[in-house]
Amino acid sequence: MSSAARPVRAVLFDLDGTLIDSAPDLAGAANALRASHGLPPLPYEQLRPMVGSGARGMVGVAFGVAPGEERFEALRDAFLASYERSLLERTRVFDGVDAMLGRLEAAGLAWGIVTNKAARFAVPVATGLGLSPRAGALVCGDTTPHAKPHPEPLLEAARRLGVAPGACAYVGDDLRDVQAGRAAG
Repeated sequence: MSSAARPVRAVLFDLDGTLIDSAPDLAGAANALRASHGLPPLPYEQLRPMVGSGARGMVGVAFGVAPGEERFEALRDAFLASYERSLLERTRVFDGVDAMLGRLEAAGLAWGIVTNKAARFAVPVATGLGLSPRAGALVCGDTTPHAKPHPEPLLEAARRLGVAPGACAYVGDDLRDVQAGRAAG
């Protein structure tokens, strides 16, 4: 049976860039870290495209370093500490998301969140924006031994919702989301 013919009983969503716009706070954390190193801020437009790549992408664009390079780990840790202090300053749920989730709930469809964002960030953000009390599952980047594009986070969310993976749809904004969804069936 093709995936188009299977009935959907649950919808899983990526968090950043799909349900919420966290780019302003992530960019702000990168620029705060640049300022602490005596560097001028980067334009928001230069930082925003790297949001989907997490700390790796933000540190990469802000400092021109990559994982494995000498300064990367210290800068990544400092970036994450800066971000943790400003998780909900400007992050918001995208327009239309609350209404869409309400329609899913009214139709009796379960929904959940599957993100690569670590629980120490994802839980307060999802709670603060009113998403986690409504979501049937919140699977974070450190919930399972593997992060997306591995299928395990999506499979875990399906288990938590009590829905077969093939009866779930997954919505995300990154290639890793597409790969994870396909791998999870």
